[in-house]
Parts: sequence; C-alpha cells; structure tokens
Amino acid sequence: MEDDLILGESIHEILLEVGYTVDWITDGQKACDATFEKDYNLYIFDINVPEINGFDLVEQLRGADDLTPTIFISAMSDMAALSKGFKVGADDYIKKPFYPEELLLRIEARFLRKENLFRYGKISYNLQNSEVKKDGKIISMGDVQLPFLRLFITNIGRTLSKESLFDLMEHPSDSALRVAINKLKSTTEWEIQNIRGVGYRIEKS
Repeated sequence: MEDDLILGESIHEILLEVGYTVDWITDGQKACDATFEKDYNLYIFDINVPEINGFDLVEQLRGADDLTPTIFISAMSDMAALSKGFKVGADDYIKKPFYPEELLLRIEARFLRKENLFRYGKISYNLQNSEVKKDGKIISMGDVQLPFLRLFITNIGRTLSKESLFDLMEHPSDSALRVAINKLKSTTEWEIQNIRGVGYRIEKS
C-alpha cells in the first residue's frame, strides 16, 4: 500500500522482477477490502495514505485476528511513530528513503522465519505481541531498547549498520549508541560484537 505513484510503481516492479506475486494498492480502504478478498503472506504498508492510514489499518487487522507479517515503509522516523508502529502490530519498519536491496532483505527475513517466536540466549521475543522474556519471565523494555532488541534478534548472524541503529534513536550519536548497546548487553546478557567502522552483530549460536 503506497500512494506515491512513482515509489509504488518502483516497489511493484522490483518485487515482480524477483518473483513475488504483488497487489499494489494506493489507499487504506482498498487495502482493507483486499485483505478480506485474498490471503496474503506479507503486507507492506505506507502510513500516510488516503482513507485509512497504515497505523489504523494494521490495528484493525490485528483486532480481526489477521496476524499477517507487516512491514511499514514511511518517512515518519521519530521515536513516537516507530514505537506506535510496533505497538499496533507491525513486524518491521523501514525509513524512507531506502535502498531496494534493504526492502528485499527485510522481506526475505520475514519469509525465512515465519514462526512468531524468536529465541537467543536467555531471551525470547514474541513478534505477535512484542513480549520479551528472560529465563521464561516477562521483562520490561524501554522505547529504545525494545526496537534494538527486535532488530538484533531478527537478524542473528548479520552485521547491523550504525545507520540502521541510529534510525531507532531519537537523538542519535556514537556515544548514545554505545550507551544503548551496553544497556542491551546488560539486559540480555548477549555478546554483541562491535565491527569497527561498520556496525554491530550477534553471532548464530
């Protein structure tokens, strides 16, 4: 769902070229109608679209027990928008502008891992309700820590660029990123590696 005709057409063509079957829709009401007419494996939704915005649409779908994985693509990159996106039930959030390869990687990740529960070390993370458990007990994560945890645990074995982590922060800086990573290490007891000049990663266990 993308109402920008140039961007929408570009995404549509890219996905068709790599072999996906795609329906491109330009407003929230048409998207809502389409979800009742067809079963989809993945939704890619812009947020600021006519009729029903992306936030409200996902909230309605989740309320109707439609748990289809959903990726938001949006120019809205502040922490409030990011937090709301995950709270209404999105599985991923890509900030515009983005490289087509990034979108394809995010889509691939969704299809490679269809189950809703991710585990790493002592931590389990439920994509469906954003519940985090440590040693089987529910723990509370802050507005910064939860998106960080989500990004790391769904990208085990991949190096996350500093830029992708900065996108999750309200006031990004190298020092603030180090503090956030250290807090995540402390909470999760994960060994998060600093790939100098590139980013951070956790290795497959």
